[in-house]
Amino acid sequence: MISTGAGQVAFRWAVTIVIFAGLLLLMVDPGTPQFVITLFMMVVGALFAAAVFVLVRIKKR
Repeated sequence: MISTGAGQVAFRWAVTIVIFAGLLLLMVDPGTPQFVITLFMMVVGALFAAAVFVLVRIKKR
């Protein structure tokens, strides 16, 4: 469904989003809108990484 090269690029983008969101979560105050948006972006990045992983695995079979 998705080529291996495109999957690697997409997975790297997803991991970058998760890493930066995780680092930013350490700096913002809990309970603020910034915290909620950053947490949301971290979850979206993780879901995107999981989806890319599944699509690449399906392609390899």
